[in-house]
Amino acid sequence: MVGKTLGVIMDPIDNINYHKDTTLALLLAAQRAGYRLYYMELGQLFLENGHPRAEMRALEVFEDKHRWHSLGPIEVAALESLDVILMRKDPPFDSEYIYATYILEAAQRRGCSVVNRPQSLRDCNEKIFATEFPECTPPLLVSRNQARLKSFLNEHGDVVYKPLDGMGGTSIFRVRQGDQNVNVILETLTQNGQQTIMAQRYLSEITAGDKRILVVAGKVVSHCLARVPTGDDFRGNLAAGGRGIVQPLSDRDRWIAEHVAPSLVAKGLLFVGLDVIGDYLTEINVTSPTCVREIDRATGLSIGDLLMAAIAT
Repeated sequence: MVGKTLGVIMDPIDNINYHKDTTLALLLAAQRAGYRLYYMELGQLFLENGHPRAEMRALEVFEDKHRWHSLGPIEVAALESLDVILMRKDPPFDSEYIYATYILEAAQRRGCSVVNRPQSLRDCNEKIFATEFPECTPPLLVSRNQARLKSFLNEHGDVVYKPLDGMGGTSIFRVRQGDQNVNVILETLTQNGQQTIMAQRYLSEITAGDKRILVVAGKVVSHCLARVPTGDDFRGNLAAGGRGIVQPLSDRDRWIAEHVAPSLVAKGLLFVGLDVIGDYLTEINVTSPTCVREIDRATGLSIGDLLMAAIAT
């Protein structure tokens, strides 16, 4: 391969939302930075006699809502023939995702730069990772014990229960003390005590938005996207119908992000999305953070260019 090369692992590019897709924004930035692009889906990665390889296709991307990409024919190549790989596969973070990180780690050992670092993708569960910063988080509990989870509800009166491997607000339940559905909710989420989940005290500040704060190579982006619930749904996630509002960071937002940032850098997490409700950190998104297009459009920033500059240093 001639010149700088960057491969992307993502969900099918034909199905993305042109106006909102962060991966497309990053690819456009990479192309502006002079990278030749290559496209892969998760199932196209493989190890052959210990060598990480993939079926990949040359990719061009365009600022055109009717035709945002063009793909070349499939070719099989060593992953280390690429200078950079962006791992942008959406959760669920399942065994297939983990196996992919092993393959990417093999490419990394052979000199390819992988964003984000494969080991840290495995180590940093997006919900549990936030618990490393208790000074930033609301009261919470990680457990599969239904009695303990109910006790947490009795203590706080109004809580949110959620799986540890979901995304986009999937299977998140708000439960108030006295709710007659609490047993069936916990039985379902914990698979009758076999699956660990998270409980968090409900934060009424969600009505002002679940803020997505982006951190690029340890630098905190100046504006966030507040995802505000609409209608009768308490969740702010855009995938759950939330409305996005771009706004400057508050002093507390910036303090949280700058407090967490050194740990992100140490773990090789160059592109991360923090979720903050009110004054509290609720999640640290490391697999495929979003909201770049919305923030760029409202502010004139180019967050993808910031990431490409960080990769180049």
